[in-house]
Amino acid sequence: MAGGSVARVLVDSPLPQLDQLFDYAVPERFREAARAGVRVRVPLRSGGRIANGWLVELVGTSEYEGRLSELEDVVSEVPLLMPEVWALARAAADRAAGNAGDILRVAIPSRYVRAERAWRAAEPDAGELPGRAAPIPGYESGRFEAGIDAGERMSLAADPRPVRLGSGEWVGAWAATLAAAAAHTLAADRSSLIIVPDYRDQEQLQAALADLLDPRRVLRTDARQTGGERFRAFLDATGSDARVIIGNRSTVYAPAARLGLIAMWDDGDGLQNEQLAPGVHPRDAALIRQEQSGAALVFLGHTRSVEVERLVEIGWVHDVPAVKQVKPRVIPTEHQAAPEPGSARIPSSAWRAAQQAIREGPVLVQVARPGHAPLLTCDRCREPARCAACGGALVVPRSGGDPRCVLCGASASTWTCPVCEGTKLRAATVGASRTAEELGRAFPTARVILSDGERPVLRVGGEPALVVATRGAEPIADGGYRAVLLLDGERMLLRESLRVAEDCLRWWSNAAALASPGSPVYLVGVAGALANALTSWRQAEWASGELASRRALRFPPAVRVASVTAAPALVARALTAAQAAADGVDALGPVPADEGLERAIVRFDYSAGAAVARALRAEMITVSTERRRPVTGRPPKRPSVLRVRFDDPDVP
Repeated sequence: MAGGSVARVLVDSPLPQLDQLFDYAVPERFREAARAGVRVRVPLRSGGRIANGWLVELVGTSEYEGRLSELEDVVSEVPLLMPEVWALARAAADRAAGNAGDILRVAIPSRYVRAERAWRAAEPDAGELPGRAAPIPGYESGRFEAGIDAGERMSLAADPRPVRLGSGEWVGAWAATLAAAAAHTLAADRSSLIIVPDYRDQEQLQAALADLLDPRRVLRTDARQTGGERFRAFLDATGSDARVIIGNRSTVYAPAARLGLIAMWDDGDGLQNEQLAPGVHPRDAALIRQEQSGAALVFLGHTRSVEVERLVEIGWVHDVPAVKQVKPRVIPTEHQAAPEPGSARIPSSAWRAAQQAIREGPVLVQVARPGHAPLLTCDRCREPARCAACGGALVVPRSGGDPRCVLCGASASTWTCPVCEGTKLRAATVGASRTAEELGRAFPTARVILSDGERPVLRVGGEPALVVATRGAEPIADGGYRAVLLLDGERMLLRESLRVAEDCLRWWSNAAALASPGSPVYLVGVAGALANALTSWRQAEWASGELASRRALRFPPAVRVASVTAAPALVARALTAAQAAADGVDALGPVPADEGLERAIVRFDYSAGAAVARALRAEMITVSTERRRPVTGRPPKRPSVLRVRFDDPDVP
């Protein structure tokens, strides 16, 4: 086509063969409205369907020599897909053998027409830029600030204690550190993206930012907002004013004027794992965006993920040590065989510390699971107790009585262990509810507060109280906890996962950081290297040793992996294609999966990632486009499926 405007459109479709830009003619009636970044509707030649899409760019001519179809409609009144977000989505999707459209569905919230029109009619008012803030404490004078100004990639250990803001509110010191970094960036009229795991962290971070910045300069984007509020915040982010944008994992894709800082708090938290296809971790998206934008990149945490440790060891990320290491007073203790009466499986030394500490303020008790008695095992061989009828776990009802199955509700009064034929059950883990009941009886004058996923508590005061919380749901206490008891450590380590030790160290470290300076933190039932790492507060050294072990076994993140799930013949074909794409590619499996499918794991070096992604992507397109003619008199066959996920967090 010669002359006139041509729109290059990404069709919003899950089909891999449609993950490319298609050319459409722009009719005269849309010449003003058709701009790069707007939502559009376009015809598809197959079946005469109309599909949604994104107008990525406008060009003068098309390489297609035939007659172009015209745009059906221009949906949005303002551009929503910024060029830098498109570049990030395309690069991240290619790295994971996924669709850019899937990433854009994560990156850009649903449109609300009323919010869009109200935003267009309003006068922009972002508030005043801050002046140069005081030096960021805890690190060598000017070192952190210089790294931000130079666009450096940095890994920092967070100060493990609560701090009091000028407003009187208490937050973790990590939140104050990130707020100071964002204020420093904003003073140079540059934007910041700060990614945190969940809303508890967002609340602390927002409080710390309010202490330093005009609230109109801070945008929050998360699932707890209404759809209209989230879309309005996204529209504000597309403007020309520098902002501080905070939120969960999708925030890494937010538009930002003159991006100067990308910061991630606790990148190893499981809540950071993207659940939607193609499952790109925000850490990987942040690394891509940092390269594309030249902004600084900061990984901050009480522990260091093994993925960040690999980046530090190869020199891609720089370690910025604290000037003076501050560490909680962690005391590992052996699990007592006969705990004191009413002590809820707490060793005597920790029990006495809790009795003394509760006279001065709140005491935190961290447990593994919510509920009353979530897990029962055989008293003789410790095999998990399962229902004889359906295989579900056995629990004791809250009201007491015989154990019952959590799935079918069948009574297990005559249960027999299939391994050792034992008939006696024991509670391997006592849940948060039962722990709170037992502690309430042991401390009759103390207030008992329960915090878990169903009943979250964000913060508690400085008055005496016993706070029983599941891991990750610990509220912050004014002034810090006067004692912290980390229970069920042995049970937490029983989870079958490559990352179980890393997760436990992170859970315990985050809870220990809630203690007031000098207050005791008791680690119950855990010894060895993991307990030593927590006690000495040398989590980075432990991560280095863990990485060395995985490197010897060719486990991630020493190598990259991709899971391939399909019918046996398709799995074999995909493995052959992947192994032919680059040297050093090997496979584990396949093993049976659900619905008659098989699953295999492909392992490869980082240098081979692009080639393996292209090969597996080609196989996905081949499977998706294969035609199957129906056979007369037979029901139509189910279409073949080939599922590929790179860097799959569920790989054990």
